[in-house]
Amino acid sequence: MTLDKKHSINNILEENRLFPPSKEFSDKSNIKSFEELQSLKKQSLENPTKFWESFANSEIDWFEPFQTVLDRENAPFFKWFKEGKLNITYNCLDRHIKNGIGNKTALVWEGEPGDNKKYTYQELLKEVCKASNALKSLGIKKGDLVCIYMPMIPEAMVAMLACARIGAPHSVVFGGFSSESLKDRLIDGNARFVITADGGFRKDKVIELKKAVDAAIESGANKIVEKVIVVQRTKKDISMVNNRDFWWHELLKDQKDWCEPEIMNSEDRLFVLYTSGSTGKPKGVVHTTAGYNLWSHLTFKWIFDIKDDDVYWCTADVGWITGHSYIVYGPLSNGATTLMFEGVPRASNLGAFWEIIQKYKVTIFYTAPTAIRSFMKSGREIPDQYDLRSLRLLGTVGEPINPEAWMWYREVIGDNKCPIVDTWWQTETGGVMISPLPGAVATKPGSATFSLPGIEVEVVDKNGEKVVENEGGYLVVKKPWPGMMRTIHENSQRYLESYWEYISFKGEKNVYFAGDGARIDNDGYIWIMGRVDDVISVSGHRLGTMEIESALVSHKSVAEAAVVGRKDDLKGEAIVAFVSLEKDINSFPEIVEELKKHVVNEIGIIAKPEKIIISDSLPKTRSGKIMRRILRSLAEGEKISGDISTLEDSSVLEKLKEIS
Repeated sequence: MTLDKKHSINNILEENRLFPPSKEFSDKSNIKSFEELQSLKKQSLENPTKFWESFANSEIDWFEPFQTVLDRENAPFFKWFKEGKLNITYNCLDRHIKNGIGNKTALVWEGEPGDNKKYTYQELLKEVCKASNALKSLGIKKGDLVCIYMPMIPEAMVAMLACARIGAPHSVVFGGFSSESLKDRLIDGNARFVITADGGFRKDKVIELKKAVDAAIESGANKIVEKVIVVQRTKKDISMVNNRDFWWHELLKDQKDWCEPEIMNSEDRLFVLYTSGSTGKPKGVVHTTAGYNLWSHLTFKWIFDIKDDDVYWCTADVGWITGHSYIVYGPLSNGATTLMFEGVPRASNLGAFWEIIQKYKVTIFYTAPTAIRSFMKSGREIPDQYDLRSLRLLGTVGEPINPEAWMWYREVIGDNKCPIVDTWWQTETGGVMISPLPGAVATKPGSATFSLPGIEVEVVDKNGEKVVENEGGYLVVKKPWPGMMRTIHENSQRYLESYWEYISFKGEKNVYFAGDGARIDNDGYIWIMGRVDDVISVSGHRLGTMEIESALVSHKSVAEAAVVGRKDDLKGEAIVAFVSLEKDINSFPEIVEELKKHVVNEIGIIAKPEKIIISDSLPKTRSGKIMRRILRSLAEGEKISGDISTLEDSSVLEKLKEIS
């Protein structure tokens, strides 16, 4: 994937605005300077074994020590700290109590209807132990895969930790998935046990989760699922099957509040998390205990510069890897206060996020670029109504962020004082791989900046050759890291083909291909260009959709944009842009021509969209990502195929079909 340099070196790709951390911020940071960061990186490259061994010993509590840092014998099926014994819940809960912070708030929870709870570390441990004993009472034992299909309520976190406590790997399925998607994951994982809720609240509606579980079982998972545990959340009437379905509160009522943590081997499975592929069978990404514990712990500590008095909030759902690593395991392993919110901004409460920040004096806020762009569309007058002065650090996750959204985030939400950590990583990587460290790195709007200590990345062509500066290519990771996935559940061949055999490296083995395109600028800053299939070839010129989208969003009238390619007999592909405008902009014919000219001015004639489709909103998943696969089908005039169960609002799709 090589961008044509003549047309890719433009004012978007030459983003040179630099925002160094303030001296006050750096002086108080865990990593205080770029020189300190470079020293860490140097150590990790010169002696990686010593580097990882040191952090594994200083940051993680072990029941029995490890002897081997990294076992490469069956690479790329790497093993980390393989002789070590531990339990991740001990590192997340018990050790903090032993260290005297049992009364510190571990979890702050806000429900969509406005109900709320707080748990100290001591209280959370007791709940986890009661739940652990309840799971055991139903016959769940070490090694059994437990499916968790829950709303964003405290019991979701407790269920995850309880599974980990007793050594039963969990498979969390996002509560927005359909019963059909749930069924596929139950069958693939051979999940005999399900933990769910009667329902959950989302955008002022009740989502009927238990009903979806019943449908999944009836439509094919009946030979797999033996027991279903149900949390009472909405208190709506649901059907309960005798000897199969059990109420959570009844199971926990008489359980002891202590459960000895299961002694786990470092490479025992901690969880299986399914990626929602556009077609075909979803991939069950397998993560194991010790390496994941260390990487989620370290990355949280480094990137969010965590302090004892921080109130940290990640707006993701625990059904995604972001929720696993940066709502549950990373924060708790560091003894932080983590906030969980059941709801999302909605028409009845556009200021929901800002209200939470004001109410709980949130200091660190981590959300998605899609959410930021939707806030921009609603206007700054909404966040301006709230007191956001408690914020000291902002983060973005999920997809590349365009410079205009980055600047709005910094100015309006961060009051021009909060550093922004723009993070790149994947379900497969377990934790963040590329990100600025806020006290050490001067940031550029739209760039994820540099890889973290211990992570060696490169941008290469299809033959594995390093590309020149500012030339687009394939983003690869050259050395193993502790938080990496271990395999795809029951499909090791797919693991090899998807991640290790896509690029033909000469003389090098075991180089991980992330599936994303990137470029590195003259200053060494990394720019993520999105998935490699998000590249359009126009008359032989390869253009990243991200740069065209950034050009469109840089126009004052545009709130959001998504760009896809459409087959073209003459050019190979033509550019089609789906655009959502700022409010009060309605001169559609004029604005379309104006936007085409704007893209030409920003990038060049080669990037001019052949067609621009104006829509009130774009099709998004419930986690906020634009579903570009759907837009590609619409642009081609094809029938939409593949899994659309994660689509947030199906009415958007119907409207787009009418105007495309």
